[in-house]
Amino acid sequence: MNQLSTRYVVWLNLFANLLLTVAWGEEPAGNRYSLFNGQDLTGWHAHQCEAEAVDGKLLLKAGDGLLWHDFPLRNFVLELEWRPLKESGYDAGIYFRCDLPPAGKPFPSKYQVNLKQADEANLIGFKEGRSRGLFKPGEWNRLKLTVAGTKASMEINGKAAWQVDGLEDRVGYLGLQVEVPLGGQHEFRNLLLTETGYEPLLRESMENWEGFNDNAAKCWSLKDEILTCNGKAGPSLKSNFEVEDFNLRLEYRLPVGGNSGVYIRVPANGNHHGEDAGIEVQLLDDAAERYKNLKPYQYTGSLYSIVAAEPRVSRGAGQWNSLEINCRGTHYRVLHNGVRVIDADESAVAELAKRRVKGFLGLQNHSEEISFRNIRLGPAEE
Repeated sequence: MNQLSTRYVVWLNLFANLLLTVAWGEEPAGNRYSLFNGQDLTGWHAHQCEAEAVDGKLLLKAGDGLLWHDFPLRNFVLELEWRPLKESGYDAGIYFRCDLPPAGKPFPSKYQVNLKQADEANLIGFKEGRSRGLFKPGEWNRLKLTVAGTKASMEINGKAAWQVDGLEDRVGYLGLQVEVPLGGQHEFRNLLLTETGYEPLLRESMENWEGFNDNAAKCWSLKDEILTCNGKAGPSLKSNFEVEDFNLRLEYRLPVGGNSGVYIRVPANGNHHGEDAGIEVQLLDDAAERYKNLKPYQYTGSLYSIVAAEPRVSRGAGQWNSLEINCRGTHYRVLHNGVRVIDADESAVAELAKRRVKGFLGLQNHSEEISFRNIRLGPAEE
């Protein structure tokens, strides 16, 4: 498939997915992946609570608080299995499209799917968001929450439970409510998320990518859906389609002292410096000794040489980090490990007006090893 036709296929698929999200009752397409690896809490943050991986299950262990995930969500399908460990009096919940809890507070204000006894998987604050008799006490129970636009629906153990309309907040975090002192411990497994409207750019093949004017196979390889640059001589990668406004999400992993970057809206030659160039979003092992005296705009999440990322929230070398880059015109927003580190436009940073607003995506070979996974592309957020 040539470059032009690939570009149209990617975007036609993307917009077809978006149309499905507004067709009530349709099974939405999108980017589907596991929220929990069964081994640790990569991608999760504990606020005033404790959780851990035990025998392949996610255990809400202690405290009153929120266990929240890196990526804010708009339209999505959440599937999971859960069971309370108390026989009675149990309580927990699932928050979606929520803000993070205010300072000193354990929980957000909305939206919450209740996991309380006799109110299992009902949506708090919506009289239509209720059902009875579908939960099986003492067993693993499965739920499927679908959220699209102003609407949400629930299935419990494969049966329709409720449908509601009237959601006002259109984007926010996903979290598990922890209420162990009174509600007891809960276990979760098989947590799967479909981000509706996102097109996977990396799965079994590298069909969406090519080297900048050279053979990508010289330094890039794909195995088990993980894309790795070995740091040897060879090109950086570029997408074989161009983007304008977009939301790009991915995970990356660096070794000790690793250095790389994500190119956005670069021309075909990969230029990301100066007028009429694209931009590099920096990826770096921030904690490495050799980087201790860099300029602020050289650390991870920064728009390299333009805007410094703040705060610095890199996970340690060898760990997976998450990155979200949202571009709309000259407005750039970057979330690193779930935290907003860049929010800037040309009114605050004049240099941004000089950079391209259309071009290719890219993954940098900086003569350092780096791995990427779960790269996906969606529409720009407001």
